[in-house]
Amino acid sequence: EMDPALSKILIGLAVNISRSDGRIHSATVKTANATKSTVNVEWTEKGITKGKEHIDTLNLKSLTPSLLYRVSVPIKPIYPLSPLTTLTSNKIKKRENHILYTSRPNKQFYQMIEEYRETLEKVPMSLSDPVKPHRICVCVRKRPLNKKELAKKEIDVVTIPGNGALLLHEPKQKVDLTKYLENQTFHFDYSFDEDATNDLVYRFTAKPLVKTIFEGGMATCFAYGQTGSGKTHTMGGDFSGKSQNSSKGIYALAAQDVFTLLRQKRYADMDLCPYVTFFEIYNGKVFDLLNKKAKLRVLEDEKQQVNVVGLYEVPVSSVDDVIKMIEKGSACRTSGQTFANASSSRSHAVLQVILRRRNFLHGKFSLVDLAGNERGTDVSNNDRHTIVETAEINRSLLALKECIRSLGQNSEHIPFRMSKLTQVLRDSFIGENSRTCMIAMISPGMNSCEYTLNTLRYESVLPAFEAISQVSEMEERFYEELKVCSFLSSSVLCKHTCSEWVALF
Repeated sequence: EMDPALSKILIGLAVNISRSDGRIHSATVKTANATKSTVNVEWTEKGITKGKEHIDTLNLKSLTPSLLYRVSVPIKPIYPLSPLTTLTSNKIKKRENHILYTSRPNKQFYQMIEEYRETLEKVPMSLSDPVKPHRICVCVRKRPLNKKELAKKEIDVVTIPGNGALLLHEPKQKVDLTKYLENQTFHFDYSFDEDATNDLVYRFTAKPLVKTIFEGGMATCFAYGQTGSGKTHTMGGDFSGKSQNSSKGIYALAAQDVFTLLRQKRYADMDLCPYVTFFEIYNGKVFDLLNKKAKLRVLEDEKQQVNVVGLYEVPVSSVDDVIKMIEKGSACRTSGQTFANASSSRSHAVLQVILRRRNFLHGKFSLVDLAGNERGTDVSNNDRHTIVETAEINRSLLALKECIRSLGQNSEHIPFRMSKLTQVLRDSFIGENSRTCMIAMISPGMNSCEYTLNTLRYESVLPAFEAISQVSEMEERFYEELKVCSFLSSSVLCKHTCSEWVALF
């Protein structure tokens, strides 16, 4: 491993790099990974900022001899050297790579992925990039490998080259046991790599929607993906153990922009009053997170407007007020332990920023942190409560997908009654002045490859936003099986347990 002190000193230095076509030119080190002994570099070519990731530090030292003299921190060798032995740079590189690969599981796949990445040119996103207007915006965010994955030396199988593209390096094995990679490419409106901050993600996703509610419209931003992929971190803010810094999440960033616009003269004269609601949808039931988790009813009035009866609307006058409401609601949100996360969100959390004008609704911004989806096969050995809980989550995510599909196809009928989630958010799907943003969160580890595919893959030729399919056919099939299990387990004549019936399928 690279010395941690050295990795900090390398950032910002000018180094020489070798391109795949043989060219050698100067670039600037942007980030350094001490664990992998690699760095990410950037350079400008024809007015476009480009980048390359996972450059081996040994390559930098061989191409930039002065690097050793510019860095005052000594480099610790990861192998013993005899004082009477002289090694050429090629032998040193082979010896270091040998030690690195022999200690890593799936070393052959790791080497193939790293060699493939060497051929790619990275165009990283920045806060200065232009934001394109979308009625439905679909983007993807890759989280970094966590401490647990790094301890297991798990392989990163996802690459974000930029320009909305994402590459998934799916490890495969032939009948004769030959290993190979199936490199699949997906395209989105925006793609964010593991170095992207919440501020960068917010700028291109939720920030363009804030103005919509001042124009009398409805805006919705979803964060969804596999359990443990970083949805709550993106929406709610940074976590340090159990403590949460809510000011760094999309919830608080959106509230900050709302109050900034309220102070502008063009909106200050409109007499708009901001309110906040925060509720969760768990097992098809709605609970108020700002009112001691009181159970709420969802009803339609004579004008076919969906109302959450008894939902507590809190008047707010500053961003600090909103952050307090976020922390209060997040503390009592339903969570549970799953195979992927010790404290996983098991409910859909909906934070709404509402603007009222003379007590009439003017605009509404719904920020939704969806519960993590799981495959049916991963919970088939759990208790009946967990199985039904997972089935309800997947059913509501399927309903959400169908509503967004209908919305994108300008369908006359939008099936919002399929679940409580889509019923509550009905006004976000109806009306010309409604805008939606979906942020797909993915885990980069090799063990999460199938879940990542379930999020990215689509079955047929669909519009661009349909490339993200939240619920696979297997999950839909498993939900039907669970309904049979629930019926059989409640029957007095049933002689088999639910898990045994699942095994029969």
